[in-house]
Amino acid sequence: MKKTKVLLIGAGGQLGSELTQGLWSIYGIDNVISSDIKDPQGILKEGRYEKLDVMQKDKLYELLKSNDITQVYHLAALLSATGEQDPRWAWKLNMESLLYVLEAAHELKLDKVYWPSSIAAFGPTTPKDSTPQDTIMDPTTVYGITKLAGERWCEYFFRRYGVDVRSLRYPGLIGYKTQPGGGTTDYAVDIYFKAIANKTYECFLSADTYLPMMYMNDAVKATLDLMEAPAEKVKVRSSYNISSMSFCPAQIASTIKKHIPDFTITYKPDFRQTIADSWPKSIDDSAARNDWGWQHQFGLAEMTEDILKNLGNQV
Repeated sequence: MKKTKVLLIGAGGQLGSELTQGLWSIYGIDNVISSDIKDPQGILKEGRYEKLDVMQKDKLYELLKSNDITQVYHLAALLSATGEQDPRWAWKLNMESLLYVLEAAHELKLDKVYWPSSIAAFGPTTPKDSTPQDTIMDPTTVYGITKLAGERWCEYFFRRYGVDVRSLRYPGLIGYKTQPGGGTTDYAVDIYFKAIANKTYECFLSADTYLPMMYMNDAVKATLDLMEAPAEKVKVRSSYNISSMSFCPAQIASTIKKHIPDFTITYKPDFRQTIADSWPKSIDDSAARNDWGWQHQFGLAEMTEDILKNLGNQV
């Protein structure tokens, strides 16, 4: 049996560094290469790292072949708010890089590919509450458009070429190990940093904007659970709905105040409010739970306690 060797592209982002650690725990630090367009930061310095511009197809193929890579986790992308500042580049980066990875998986006969989708693939006429696995998808951002198109490409490469590609539609992801990365849900990351540093936060969404969210620990768990599942249990080859909780800024602020009583929040909605209003309020992820046994571990209270404890230790 050949040894599993993993390449993680876009490892410098919010999810990438923690997913890299999760992969180390499964396959060993020597069998995982993390990569990004920038120099390694933080925990990524401890393992194998390659500086990679995924838009350079030849360099990507060279890296895959020279290291006998069997699995690729492709996380590199421009996120929702950042992508709106340069839509054409967001389309080019998000789409072409995915196609390079899928083509490489087919041509080099890689074992598995992971690519993340997002709730941004939904839109204003998608059912807002308990959004179904299969439903109307009419994204209004270029990021969401690339995610919807990417889902179709993933399923195409699975059905036409047999590429074992797997995907999750992430809700807002919340962690404390990296700074916010330009997403509309990133207020729920930044609010913890500001609560510790300044005890106040100005939110760019309104107080009652409900969005599906997930703690980073659960996002890593869901990703690895899906990738470790037997192929016959992975019945959705576009992307699985995944979720653990839904809340609004007022609720997360209230939860923080239980730990930091003098914390205050103000609201100044900006262009990201329109983006958030087009997304679901809650997600039905029963397909993931039924097909491969997904179970979350963190709710809002548990997440807040864990983040504030860890951030407090860093101050």
